[in-house]
Amino acid sequence: MPQLHWSEALELGLDVMDDTHREFVELLARCESSPDALLPATWDALVRHTEDHFGREDAWMRETGFASVNCHTTQHRVVLEVLREGSRLARQGQLQPVREMVHELALWFPRHAQTMDAALALHLRNGGDDLHTGRPGRPGASVAPITTCGSGGCG
Repeated sequence: MPQLHWSEALELGLDVMDDTHREFVELLARCESSPDALLPATWDALVRHTEDHFGREDAWMRETGFASVNCHTTQHRVVLEVLREGSRLARQGQLQPVREMVHELALWFPRHAQTMDAALALHLRNGGDDLHTGRPGRPGASVAPITTCGSGGCG
């Protein structure tokens, strides 16, 4: 049984983000239940999804005044480095570290979604952005950059 389940607590009220997050949770569950022989390919699918997922959010932040120097973008970069390292390890047959990464991602993701992503979703909704597609309504607008992430630990 997967450690992380999709729930209303993870919903942000922005369809495109919620759909992407739901897919992340599903891919993570597949990794968790994947037999050893399939784990490298399943993990790589999670990595590809997450590269697209984080890339889209990072683009929205750049386009709408969430400065690229904020800790949300930095956290995306660090998590992707770890995921890519997991792919390298899995290709070498080192699956236990990847299974530990699955466990840690299941702990990390709800906090990330409920703090950093929730702040981004609120920012997008308040900016007149397209709530169905997530397309920013004010690309290139002159707004003061937001350099915090929405989390209490960021300054």
